[in-house]
Amino acid sequence: VQLQASGGGLAQPGGSLRLSCTASGSAFELRRMGWFRQVPGKQREWVGHITGSGAINLSDFMKGRFTMSRDNAKNILYLHMNNLTPEDTAVYYCHLVVWTDEGAGMGYTTDYWGQGTQVTVSS
Repeated sequence: VQLQASGGGLAQPGGSLRLSCTASGSAFELRRMGWFRQVPGKQREWVGHITGSGAINLSDFMKGRFTMSRDNAKNILYLHMNNLTPEDTAVYYCHLVVWTDEGAGMGYTTDYWGQGTQVTVSS
């Protein structure tokens, strides 16, 4: 499975951006797909994710400004970012967790990461 993130760039404070993450490769059973972000010198921060059942979970800091949606047919996850502030400047990473069923109730998860896309919010 490969992840390709896109949509980053420069936005003004109060502006909007939409990030996309496309999953390709072999078929997989989705556990969750989402986004993290990282500022140089700081730990990677969870932004939010969509579960396999479609439930959306967002970090408290993102609620009201960021939303997520998914195109199931194309395996694309979107992060809609509104009312951006300079504090949102970071590299945004797409993250995918898939489930491999080994039968008899057994299995394991595998994590995949995209290459990251830079978001810069500045006037």
